[in-house]
This record gives sequence, structure tokens and C-alpha cells, in this order.
Amino acid sequence: MKRYLSTLPLLALLACASAHADTLLIDRTKEQPAAMVPVRGQTASQVLATFGEPSEKLEPRGGQKRQWPTINRWVYPQFTVYFEKAKVIDVVANKASAEEVGPKPPIR
Repeated sequence: MKRYLSTLPLLALLACASAHADTLLIDRTKEQPAAMVPVRGQTASQVLATFGEPSEKLEPRGGQKRQWPTINRWVYPQFTVYFEKAKVIDVVANKASAEEVGPKPPIR
């Protein structure tokens, strides 16, 4: 009987801990319907025509050697677009709030 009484507080603690979990960015993106975002292969001009001017254009990265292409990044409120040679190579969702756990902000 003493054994069961000692495990009861532990079970209560585990139940409380799981109720106070962080919101993950990946969970939010799976819950919401797929938002309209640029697709891989679109050109920079197509992205501009569809989504307008980005809120910020970050400094290009890479390009020091021929094997390392220059990567340009445009930040929109909901996502960040990565370009190689003026073509979309990836789109990453931005955090909705500071409490949300997700990718680190892009290096400025």
C-alpha cells in the first residue's frame, strides 16, 4: 500500500507537466490549412507579383567559392523565402509568437 501512495504524487506531477506543454511551430502548421506560399522553382519576379514587396530583404549569404551559391532571403510576415539564382529553393514558416518553439530567426 505504501508503494502505491508514493507513486500517486509522481503521476499527478506528470499529468500537470503534460498539460503545460509548449506550442510547437510544426504543430501549428499541421493544424492550419496550407497557406498560400511560394513554391520551389518560382522566380523572384513571380514571388513579387504574387506576394508583393517583402517586409525585409536580408543580406545575401554564401558565394565565396564557385561551389557555394549565393543565397538571398526575403522575410514576409508569415514566412521567409530562400532564393538561389533568383529561384525559390525553400520557404520556412515564421514564429507566430515569442512563446512558440520553432526555427531560430534568420541570421542578419
